[in-house]
Amino acid sequence: MIVLAIDTCLDACAAAVWADGRTLAARSEPMRRGHQERLGGLVSELMGEAGVGFAALDRIGVTVGPGSFTGLRVGLAFAKGLGLALARPVVGIGVLEALAACEPEELVAAVVAGPREQVYLQIFAAGRPLAAPDCLPIEIAAARLAEFAGGRAVLLVGPGATSLAEVAPGARTVAHAAPDPATIARLAAQAQAPVAMPRPLYLRPPDARASNP
Repeated sequence: MIVLAIDTCLDACAAAVWADGRTLAARSEPMRRGHQERLGGLVSELMGEAGVGFAALDRIGVTVGPGSFTGLRVGLAFAKGLGLALARPVVGIGVLEALAACEPEELVAAVVAGPREQVYLQIFAAGRPLAAPDCLPIEIAAARLAEFAGGRAVLLVGPGATSLAEVAPGARTVAHAAPDPATIARLAAQAQAPVAMPRPLYLRPPDARASNP
């Protein structure tokens, strides 16, 4: 199986081409804004580096959030458009799942900084989610982490790891700015074939509100 993975949810524009258990090419460029302008060129360059034509793809993987409202929609729109053009399935992968899958620890908490002293949090044990992803105040996130850890060592991974480490004594941190695109591709290859196009994962309402007429 040949998979193209795309990620624009956090502070990177990233993609990878994965085939039958190995990464053919991968690239992640730090970027807070400008994903829309860079993504098409990055994917084209990466496919050339991998030596794979678009027609050879079996499926497309894309991160669905949580993350930047604008960023995640850029990646989803690109992946959906490509999937429709090629008649290939598009697999949605959660950012927190992808972050946790980058680390082979027994107990992993994936953390992304959210708005107003909140964090996006999901906890995994041996690769399995212990709860659904959530957006929580830091104090409540720390209490949830302590509850699930039950005294076990825990690894905090993701761009919000250091903020939660301050209220989670003894936890180790790996502050990845964004998921590894090759890991996203692997997860997309292992996922069941989707029956519909993926949708964005929003864990909070947008900051922008429509004004009253």
